[in-house]
Amino acid sequence: MARQFFVGGNFKMNPASKQAKVALVETLNKAPLDPNVEVVVAPPALYLLAVKETLKKEVKVAAQNCYFKPSGAFTGEISPAQLVDSEIPYVVLGHSERRTLFGESSELVATKTKAAVDAGLSVILCIGETLEEREAEKTVEVVSAQLKAAVDALDEKDWSKIVVAYEPVWAIGTGKVATSKQAQDTQADVRAYIAKAVSPAVAEATRIIYGGSVTAANCKELSSQPDVDGFLVGGASLKPEFIDIVNVNKQ
Repeated sequence: MARQFFVGGNFKMNPASKQAKVALVETLNKAPLDPNVEVVVAPPALYLLAVKETLKKEVKVAAQNCYFKPSGAFTGEISPAQLVDSEIPYVVLGHSERRTLFGESSELVATKTKAAVDAGLSVILCIGETLEEREAEKTVEVVSAQLKAAVDALDEKDWSKIVVAYEPVWAIGTGKVATSKQAQDTQADVRAYIAKAVSPAVAEATRIIYGGSVTAANCKELSSQPDVDGFLVGGASLKPEFIDIVNVNKQ
């Protein structure tokens, strides 16, 4: 079964102004994008609706985070129900910045993921190891443990709404990139874990994408790997080269 190539753009806490946001949207709207690629961008929460309303329909919009309750006294949070009501189809959960800077555990990420899927959202579920963990040869152990929390929380049918993003923490925003072999080996291990922990059919169908200083210069070799089903792009998603990354396999 062919898995549709997926390219996500995580704007993080960017752009810094409404004017810059408009320019980003205009760039995407004018660009010819490979129709065979699912393209999703995640702007800051403040800009979610404005981006959704002005962006061409071929590009979907994601929230960068959500809570696991549908409503209530949770200052500063957005609920899955609110995202669904606003017709935002995707949410990014478990990004390393949420785990490290804001102390989110794999169990909390899994709880959020289940709540998001139950509400009707699709989830870009992020996993990844630190440099110390890679050097200690614990990559598979770490990403499997991060995934296990999600496996324990989700039903098998829920996996049709999940895109797994492998993002080695040591490669995010550092300019360092996992080699194509490192990305392929780890993502093959992730797929093998899903096959064992959920089912071979789910493993075969689930898209596993790579994130970590992806650029127009390195995306071609990475995209050629059999278990790299796309990218979650950080800094380059704010630049015109994001178009080149989306179109990496365009014939």
